[in-house]
Amino acid sequence: MAVDGRAGRVTRRRLRTRANLLDAAFTVFAAKGFGHVSIEEICEAAGYTRGAFYSNFTGLDELFFALYAEHAELIAEQVSAALAQDGPGLDVPAAVDRVTEVLLLDRDWLLVKTDFLVHAARDPEVAGALLEHRARLRGAIADRLARADGRAALPAVLGDAEGAAHAVVAAYDGVTTQLLLDRDVVRARAWLKQLLTALLTG
Repeated sequence: MAVDGRAGRVTRRRLRTRANLLDAAFTVFAAKGFGHVSIEEICEAAGYTRGAFYSNFTGLDELFFALYAEHAELIAEQVSAALAQDGPGLDVPAAVDRVTEVLLLDRDWLLVKTDFLVHAARDPEVAGALLEHRARLRGAIADRLARADGRAALPAVLGDAEGAAHAVVAAYDGVTTQLLLDRDVVRARAWLKQLLTALLTG
């Protein structure tokens, strides 16, 4: 029993260390840009040694993917929860209203994500991993649209639920690019609502 207790404390401490490193990395990446940050800077910001870093991550790419996974999961949960409120059917205009009200539009995260997209574009291996993460987000959206079981009349031009999910993510990408430049979150939400309504209702 004592061994299990010690193991539990170690696990909790390790999870806390990992979470603190991720929080520190997010702040440093947002301030300085991915590619301009060293492991030492992240360790200093988090108050840990390089040993603590390497006990949790193999390098900055893996750390970023952990950050990306957290945010992608949050966005997928936000979208899924907003779409799930209609039961088996799907009231598209009402769902769009809910999605645009809750969807994460955090400029610091968008700065970090954009920096990493540029990095990934120059490294096929990193790009492949990033594409997998983006595919999971599209999959969560497509799954909900598909489960509407024909009760949501999607425009024929989008094809199936997967095509609609691609369009939704593309709209989000476009809106967030504008947000990076004009810093207007209210306008971004309004624009996203208009785009999604037009896409999903034709």
